[in-house]
Amino acid sequence: MATDERLFVVLLGAPGAGKGTQAERLSDNLGIPQVSTGDLFRENLKRETELGLLAKQYMESGELVPDEVTVGMVRERLSRPDAAKGAILDGFPRTIAQAEALGELLDDMGDELDVVPYIKVPEDVLLSRLAGRWTCRKCGAMYHELYSPPQEPGVCDKCGGELYQRPDDTPETQKHRIGVYFEQTAPLIGYYRDKGLLVEVDGRPGIEEIQAELLDIINEQ
Repeated sequence: MATDERLFVVLLGAPGAGKGTQAERLSDNLGIPQVSTGDLFRENLKRETELGLLAKQYMESGELVPDEVTVGMVRERLSRPDAAKGAILDGFPRTIAQAEALGELLDDMGDELDVVPYIKVPEDVLLSRLAGRWTCRKCGAMYHELYSPPQEPGVCDKCGGELYQRPDDTPETQKHRIGVYFEQTAPLIGYYRDKGLLVEVDGRPGIEEIQAELLDIINEQ
């Protein structure tokens, strides 16, 4: 752990691995913020900050937002008072270039990354979690064919409306989404493994079991 005892954790996990849920619980248990780049983008765009307006220019022209803009948002977020004891980084970094930039950012702050837990879930399990979601056309209630199925197939328990599968919830879409994640992050997993920071966590047990293991891993640092 860094000499000033601040704690910085990067949490990795594919879509459907439960990374966001675990990051939120870690934040509550450890008393440090969950820093999500998705949230940072929305916040900066809404507040129309200098970085948000810069990101908007790239997004509106259909270009990828440069890493330096994203890193700038992360740097600003980590400078806030609630991150005085560290942060759980969720959704960043996504590439080796971003990982190197994060390392430099923390070094500039006199800190370092403590551990990178990787919530590992087999691809078929991820697909079953992501592709089983159904939504009520009438009231918007959500169901899952495996984990929270309706009493009658295709019919909403609450209002009797028709259940349908949104385009982004179909097996084909989710399989592509998972594939893109593994293609992008496989090098990142190797990068952190080579640095001795990566710790694999089985993402198949219950939420509480996974959280307990994550806390054990972090407390050992």
